[in-house]
Amino acid sequence: MLISPAYAQDFSSTFASYGQFLPIILIFAVFYFLLIRPQQQQQKTLKARLAAVKRNDRVVTGGGIIGIVVKAQDGQSEIEVEIATGVKVKVLRETITAVLGEPTPANDTKPAKA
Repeated sequence: MLISPAYAQDFSSTFASYGQFLPIILIFAVFYFLLIRPQQQQQKTLKARLAAVKRNDRVVTGGGIIGIVVKAQDGQSEIEVEIATGVKVKVLRETITAVLGEPTPANDTKPAKA
């Protein structure tokens, strides 16, 4: 026999070869919607809040220092933050990890006179 018999290709075997990629695609979709996309949205909101930082906002730096913004100019990367009474430091906008908003005024709780 010089000619070998030709067999028809089965359609189900072709579908099965593509079907083995389905779990990988599903895993990527789950990672995208549960991990990647929320992180991107969080970074976008933080970037918008950093651009809108103004005087008297409470901020948290990357080192965990909480302070009040004393001087912040649009377009500049340096912000002056007061971390204690009379102690001012300059930090980069990119090192701020959270903007806490306006500071709450301290309530003077003096004991009532009887």
